[in-house]
Amino acid sequence: MIRSTMPRVALSVNHLLERAGRLFPQSEIVSRMPDKSLVRHSNAELYRRARQLAAALLEAGLKKGDRVATLCWNHYAHLECYFGIPAAGGVMHTLNLRLSPDEIAWIANHACDRFLVVDDVLLPLLERFRAAAKLERILVVPLTGAPVKAPDLSYEVFIERAPKDFVYVPHDEDDAVSMCYTSGTTGRPKGVVYSHRSTLLHTLAVGATASCAIRGDDTVCPVVPMFHANAWGMPYCCAMVGARLVLPGPHLAPADLIELFNSEKVTIAFGVPTIWLGILQLLDSDPQHHRLPSGMRMLIGGAALPETVVRGFARHGAKVVVGWGMTETSPVASVSGTKAELLEIDEDERFRRAAMAGVPLPLIEARLVGDDGSERPWDGVSLGELQVRGPFVTGGYHEMPFDVEKFTADGFLRTGDVAAIDPHAFIRIADRIKDLVKSGGEWISSVDMEGHLMAHAAILEAAVIAMPDPKWGERPLACVVLKPGARATAEELRQHLAPHFASWQLPERIEFIEAIPRTSTGKFWKAKLRERYR
Repeated sequence: MIRSTMPRVALSVNHLLERAGRLFPQSEIVSRMPDKSLVRHSNAELYRRARQLAAALLEAGLKKGDRVATLCWNHYAHLECYFGIPAAGGVMHTLNLRLSPDEIAWIANHACDRFLVVDDVLLPLLERFRAAAKLERILVVPLTGAPVKAPDLSYEVFIERAPKDFVYVPHDEDDAVSMCYTSGTTGRPKGVVYSHRSTLLHTLAVGATASCAIRGDDTVCPVVPMFHANAWGMPYCCAMVGARLVLPGPHLAPADLIELFNSEKVTIAFGVPTIWLGILQLLDSDPQHHRLPSGMRMLIGGAALPETVVRGFARHGAKVVVGWGMTETSPVASVSGTKAELLEIDEDERFRRAAMAGVPLPLIEARLVGDDGSERPWDGVSLGELQVRGPFVTGGYHEMPFDVEKFTADGFLRTGDVAAIDPHAFIRIADRIKDLVKSGGEWISSVDMEGHLMAHAAILEAAVIAMPDPKWGERPLACVVLKPGARATAEELRQHLAPHFASWQLPERIEFIEAIPRTSTGKFWKAKLRERYR
């Protein structure tokens, strides 16, 4: 037996901070403030200030494994927390500011957060749950320049007072580095804890996937909030390759984002479909006034994306890459792209594949499992629950008993997504298990129907839900939002769907509504629609 000559070196997020500061010190970090002004830092400043934050936390009594929460938009100080908290041996816990105050307090207490870093513009939100959350110290990021009132402490004063000498707190690669709670649309949110090892491997896997990989000469704009699954790991990817980073702050309206993309010459941006639907609508409404930077790429994930959106951005010279994942998968687990054997496919097939969830990332194992427990073939037609396993896929939830309904005996995560996988390994998400419509014993995909509805010229958004039916068990109900000034009738929409669905699958009932309710992460909240129309 021959033994490896390679030494065992623990994987560490600290390596990414060192790499950013020493190899790419001049790379720029641009932050948009609440007043829309831009503040510019460098990786050299990130390196210095993140280490100051770590030293200050240790001076304040932080112990290894203690949780430090953040309640922040995307900006330089939040980025410093990504690296400074783990450098001190702490665990960064991003709080979702779009949740209710009661939920935020419950999550902070369940995670046992000791300290909180909060934007001054979010202090009104903090006041709504401060009394209920068991926080020891609150550090306020003075984005507006307003003085910070006692007993809170200014984040800037806190790090300026830090001891000059700093040494990274020793850790094992399996020690926790950050944590994020699921959105909790069904029951209480659940905490997912990421390790140094899982975070590094996720960063490397995303970087090894050509269709979404960030290059050193890229200018990256994570529109996805940094409080949502660690901004899909993009801050770590940028630190790894030295890419320029543009952080949009609280201004996420389509016109604001388009202006920022152009002024800072963004080459790649990341966000959920609802953000991009609004941007595409603005581009289509006034293409002379609103444009994207030439050749811009965008990674869209978080929910199924209609093919019409991919085609729409192509009209404006932008390339869409679709990703799939969950908080439980760190979160990116698959990405669309090209393969050598598919280089000669026609344009329609390219757009069809571009809207799919893509191919599993390196280190991710995927399978489809039917209701009977048998594994389904990768033929592009057979449907089953998508199950995944890998070194950056969680195997449980923080301070919760092992859930046999969520995890299999052989270590696969049951995602709750119904999917098909074709012979080229492309995943097509058909629906969430809970959102499938079972009518007369047959399944109807709400995702497919929504995609075809949104292909209609008059439709801005569409959500399809299952409604109880005394004869068929369930029937589909389509809720649609019209584009401003557009008109359509229910019968017109049924005729639009008819070529793509069997007659028995067509919805008898179509509701025209002003807006589709959304979850805290921007996804369509179908549970709210079911409550409304039940």
